Amino acid sequence: MTTKKQLKIIAFSTQKGGVGKSTFTTLIASILHYRMGYQVAVFDCDFPQYSLLQMRERDLKVVMQNEMLKKMAHKQFTTINKKAYPIFESKADQVLEDMNAYIAAEPTPDIIFLDLPGTVNTAGILRTLINVHYIFSPITADRLVLESTLSFTDVLTNVLMKENETFIQGIYLFWNQVDGRERTLLYKNYSKVISDLGLQLMETTVTDSKRFRKEGGEFAKTVFRSTLLPADPKLLGQCRLDRFVEEFLRIIKLQEHGK
Repeated sequence: MTTKKQLKIIAFSTQKGGVGKSTFTTLIASILHYRMGYQVAVFDCDFPQYSLLQMRERDLKVVMQNEMLKKMAHKQFTTINKKAYPIFESKADQVLEDMNAYIAAEPTPDIIFLDLPGTVNTAGILRTLINVHYIFSPITADRLVLESTLSFTDVLTNVLMKENETFIQGIYLFWNQVDGRERTLLYKNYSKVISDLGLQLMETTVTDSKRFRKEGGEFAKTVFRSTLLPADPKLLGQCRLDRFVEEFLRIIKLQEHGK
């Protein structure tokens, strides 16, 4: 994968569904593009459902039906003078070629996010992942989720990366859907297992929030998960996503916008 500029290719990837990879792709892409001044593009490779493309269609309808969100979108467009970030349809075994074609034809973005299928058996997914710069894997305190994610991450980190067969610069696990009522000891024990395997765990934990599963509606006054607007800062703070974004940017070593 040839790249120009300081382009970072990022994937929120895991081998289990329902732990938040598409949600995080949307949340982080929207914050960086609309609020922080970065240029973002997204390739939706989650064939056949293409959930991010479907979300964009829903978001467009909601903004047109909701007067408050329509005003927010108009103010955003006139203030930052940027179009919505593009979401392209692709497949795991074709996305590298699609990205190269996009980079050759358009001004190079700061970040390209890939939304990939949640199974290693998907055609081309391993070839694609070894060309990604950073992989972030959400994990929950669930034995099946952990075993599946850890085994796959272990192969990428301790086999492929150590043999210099990838472009991967870092793979980071992070706790998502953390329930404050669960025992702290449980997370400590799991975190020790991750450390013993030589894998990297982010400091920031993201709390369980039903907002992850909510999108704007006809009468919504704020947004959380949207491909057209960034999440409301107050809502971000309540589940620690504001801290997550700060740590995310430190990890991928993306220069501050404008520097």
